[in-house]
Amino acid sequence: MLSARGSNPGLNLGQSGRYWGLMDQPYDFDLICIGSGPAGQRAAVQASKLGRRVAVVERQFSVGGICVNAGTIPSKTFREAVLQFASLRDNPDRRRYTGGDYRPTAPELLGRVERVIQDEVQVIEDQLRRNDIAILSGVASFKDPHRLIVSDKGIQREVTAANFLISVGTRPTAPPVAVQDPELILTSDEIACLKRIPKSIAVVGAGVIGIEYASMFAAIGVEVTVIDRRERPLEFLDEEIVDELVHYMRKRKVTFRPQEAVQFLEIIEGSPRRVMIHLESGKRITSDMVLFSVGRVGATEGLNLESIGITPDDRGRIKVDENFRTTVPHIYAAGDVIGYPSLAATSSEQGRLAACHALGVAARPMSTHFPIGIYSIPEISMVGEPEHTLTEKKIPYEIGVARYREIARGQILGDDSGFLKMLFNREDRRLLGVHIIGTGATELLHIGQTVLGLGAGLDYFLQTVFNYPTLAECYKVAALNASNKMAG
Repeated sequence: MLSARGSNPGLNLGQSGRYWGLMDQPYDFDLICIGSGPAGQRAAVQASKLGRRVAVVERQFSVGGICVNAGTIPSKTFREAVLQFASLRDNPDRRRYTGGDYRPTAPELLGRVERVIQDEVQVIEDQLRRNDIAILSGVASFKDPHRLIVSDKGIQREVTAANFLISVGTRPTAPPVAVQDPELILTSDEIACLKRIPKSIAVVGAGVIGIEYASMFAAIGVEVTVIDRRERPLEFLDEEIVDELVHYMRKRKVTFRPQEAVQFLEIIEGSPRRVMIHLESGKRITSDMVLFSVGRVGATEGLNLESIGITPDDRGRIKVDENFRTTVPHIYAAGDVIGYPSLAATSSEQGRLAACHALGVAARPMSTHFPIGIYSIPEISMVGEPEHTLTEKKIPYEIGVARYREIARGQILGDDSGFLKMLFNREDRRLLGVHIIGTGATELLHIGQTVLGLGAGLDYFLQTVFNYPTLAECYKVAALNASNKMAG
């Protein structure tokens, strides 16, 4: 049943779909957010804080969007479970309690995922309820630029708004093969529903999601093969960082098949059933499962956007201007549905800024120095420019590197492969970029992000004292390394 789950009685919808007691208003709401992921959630809260009437439409059973229900939260919870089991597997003192070749079961790895999802959903629902935001359950479709039809279990209601934010997120691109078998052929959204952990898995696509899951499965002893059309994975990252990641994953016996593409799949019957992957090059790979991670497309189907003058591109993404406004002036879009950078953190800020602009409130634009975190094992994080873009722009730079094995905290953690790399402008010594691989990279990066955002650089790191022993000391060591090179 279509419901308005806000706690304020004034937010209940009558049969007309309008607020009770607000019939004198030209629209039911000042802003309706279609989708309750990071962009929709943050936009709705921002609009409510500005004293406006707000609703969120969510097609799934619970709020949070793909981020909470199938994407970021499940995958990172899965990763934490993998790390715990990997530590048991790799520690000789603990191995005798589990057996030398112990591999966790799917329930053991995924047991916490559902609990974490439920807790996060409750947090989001409480936040929306506290801010008197109506939650409308159902599938949204535009009737005209100011009217929305929300359908739920055969019941349709019409609601109106002065402004809309489209924040529907994305869905995985369907596997480009004729064979369909949900037990053997998966997308990333289905990992949380695994019934068993395979002995081998082929990951098609070496983007962020593909590499994350490939490294996770490898960490618990699954035989992993990564297949991708490109010459190298994660091409937007610093090449030295990617080389270290690939080296680490190969130590985990991951096989990389670059410049290869899947031609077709064949199911091999038996016990267990397996998949034979036929590559365009003529090679054949047999695996227990295949995970397709070949990109995502905007979940805009069914919104009837063309009827109101908005035409998504061939991947379902919506074009917006610098204020996240579409070609229809009062309709905005934010989050993964507008494309790069497609991060939960940036989506959240995009939603807030879109809400401010839609409601006529001045707001500073989002900083260009946003962090990127890749939750592979080991994890990677970066902010600012990588070396290859500085070279293309002909910007003179110097490199400072600190390796975890040189830092007391790195020795304590037993991480001998991690390192932090900073790039400084040789002319004015400003920080240009920070690139990290290793334990705690996504947390450690924020120090560099702050310095970069404030326009500071080498001298700050040389003069600052960091706690000992911490990984933050890497900043001091890397700065000294860069300073010595500049002096030379």
